[in-house]
Amino acid sequence: MGDKRPEFFIGGRPLPERLTAALPSLTRTVLAEIVSRVPEYGLLPAEELSGDITHVIEQNLRSFIDTLHTGATPSQEERDFLRESAARRAEEGIPIDIVLTAYHIGIQVVWASLTPDVRPEEVADVLAVNALALRYLEVVTPAVGAGYLDERQTMFDDERSARHTVLSALLDGDSADVAAGQAGLRLPPGYIVLAVSVGIHPDEEASGVDPLIAGRRKLRRLRVELERQIRGTVLSSLTPEGGIALLPYETAADQLSTSDWSRLERVLADVARAAGAEVTAGAAVAETAGLPAAAELAQDVLAVATGSGRPPGLYRLDDVLLEYQLSRPGPALDRLATRLEPLDGNEELLQTLETFLRCGGRRQTAAALHVHPNTVDYRLRRIADLTGLDPTRLEHIALLNAALSARSAAGRE
Repeated sequence: MGDKRPEFFIGGRPLPERLTAALPSLTRTVLAEIVSRVPEYGLLPAEELSGDITHVIEQNLRSFIDTLHTGATPSQEERDFLRESAARRAEEGIPIDIVLTAYHIGIQVVWASLTPDVRPEEVADVLAVNALALRYLEVVTPAVGAGYLDERQTMFDDERSARHTVLSALLDGDSADVAAGQAGLRLPPGYIVLAVSVGIHPDEEASGVDPLIAGRRKLRRLRVELERQIRGTVLSSLTPEGGIALLPYETAADQLSTSDWSRLERVLADVARAAGAEVTAGAAVAETAGLPAAAELAQDVLAVATGSGRPPGLYRLDDVLLEYQLSRPGPALDRLATRLEPLDGNEELLQTLETFLRCGGRRQTAAALHVHPNTVDYRLRRIADLTGLDPTRLEHIALLNAALSARSAAGRE
């Protein structure tokens, strides 16, 4: 003979039979309780509450009753039904924690309807039912969560794909109106284009840490902070190393004020802190038709800023005007770069020259290089002898700075 599962009794009556008879009233009570305790459900249309939501509650209760009757957790078909319901909640934008809370409320309502009628001899049944309720939730919760998250991922992928299409069209100089409409975006008058370079997070180099995961975490924090601080939809194509981001603006390009740029500098600093890595960005502004040229300019500004040893931060063309011009190919650039050829191979003299021009004095240079001021004087004289340009003479300083920039642009060490 096969084992027959003993029935649970509450109030002297088999529990599955009792709950089946009370199913309509339990369904109404659960719905009322969910709407009362979870305000987001109260905002749903009345026909949805009385239709889809009520149907889901009833099915959930039936599944629980079956578990009490058979001791088996919900079937695959029942779990698929709950997954589909969770997907619909994801489409409606109801947060996942609220969706899961609704299922727990349903079990709580059932439990509250039973406990007043429990008899002393039924305490063991109550404990067994409680264990089954927890087991039921253990199976149902992952099914609901998976259905919800699968739908959200699909929605996210669709949204990201649509936004990427808009971004590509804008950067290619194509009309992006159709793609923007499909993505549900309103194109602003123009964008601030950021060409971004992102430094290494310490976790990416830490022993025992997967650098790919650390890099993705860094990138996620960067994106979240950037989108949090910028009004409107940010379009971006970013990797853990950097990329392009388009920040919407509503005013004409020439109306962006100093305070607007100062705020963007603060935003970039906040983004760097959130990412836990240095962030350098070249910036250019354009209306949508001029975005391809603006993106190229922003990338050039970034290359000049990083190539000339500028610290992390935000740079516009005006910030690197001389270095940018010196990075343009031509005979003047080549001639400038050759002025420092006599220092090739002498890193000591090159370092002293760069430090002296940056610090602006022999004692400051000596402190930065950890040498005696007399050593600095000797090296500066050697530089003057070799190149014919004296770093201590005011009329030679601009030329030396330009020569260093030209040397960097030419890719010489």
